[in-house]
Amino acid sequence: MNTLERISQLIDPELTRLREQIEAQLHTDNQLMQQVILNYLKSKGKLIRPILVILSARLIGTVNDNVISAAAAVELLHNASLIHDDVVDTSSTRRGRPTINAVWDNHIAVLVGDFFVSSSMQQAISTGDVRIIDALCHLGKLLSIGELDQIYNARYHNISQDAYIRTINYKTASLFVACSRMGCYASGADDNHTEALARFTEYLGLCFQIRDDIFDYFPGTDNIIGKPICNDLREGKITLPLIHVLLDKSLPDNEAMTILANKEQLSEQEIMDLNAYAVNNGGIDYAYQFMSEMRTRAVRELAIFPDSPNRQALIDLFDYIIERRF
Repeated sequence: MNTLERISQLIDPELTRLREQIEAQLHTDNQLMQQVILNYLKSKGKLIRPILVILSARLIGTVNDNVISAAAAVELLHNASLIHDDVVDTSSTRRGRPTINAVWDNHIAVLVGDFFVSSSMQQAISTGDVRIIDALCHLGKLLSIGELDQIYNARYHNISQDAYIRTINYKTASLFVACSRMGCYASGADDNHTEALARFTEYLGLCFQIRDDIFDYFPGTDNIIGKPICNDLREGKITLPLIHVLLDKSLPDNEAMTILANKEQLSEQEIMDLNAYAVNNGGIDYAYQFMSEMRTRAVRELAIFPDSPNRQALIDLFDYIIERRF
């Protein structure tokens, strides 16, 4: 049993309620929509985001109906973003299964994604807590801005660590922060505890995306997470390991590699050359060092909470995120 499975076992009753609530929310009399949704639900995600909502609430108090609704809302919005991303990226697989747009078409995929968004809002509204509704709406805006930032950075070759961190803060970390805030709001946490957990989950979200980006640098990625090696570079995305080595002007061949990274179109060999340059010059080591520093800061934020299985589960989850192999 791995770390995530142990954490899931700790909150198994809550996760069972969550799954039942999501399935009930997504039920519809429309046969086509129901067929698509039932097929989609066969591909079970890790539920990391709703786990964060539940653990945040358990750290403060009890898991009530509003906590489960908040967890369902954030998971539904997350899945909506994935469905829409698959359309934008013309992805054919996700989690080892064909995407909705691949099985049906883009038109249906967009409509299903919209259905998930509306279902997410209904779950948030059912809590009657305007803070939860606001957190979900604000999250939707940040996710969109993050994706646009990523497109801008790729299109205009904005090779900057600050720009990269801003982008992944919006497109990934914002979702983790929303999870902790919604869990805190639903369980009645005070401002000090809410803000401490928000900072913890921001660091967690940043590391989640950095670890995800590291996968792209090594062979076998297509078998692990369903996309080929160097896919980010093919899409014009320059991530932390390569950014770090390109900004280090003391490295050999740095000027030539920087010029190469700014080309409008890269050949397969040029993509592989840039990938190797990042790996061979310490880019991956730097990314792990960066995540280690984020973990130290994150754990410090949890000092405000007494030691408990839920607090330890959050720390274990952070370690799982950094060490995961898929």
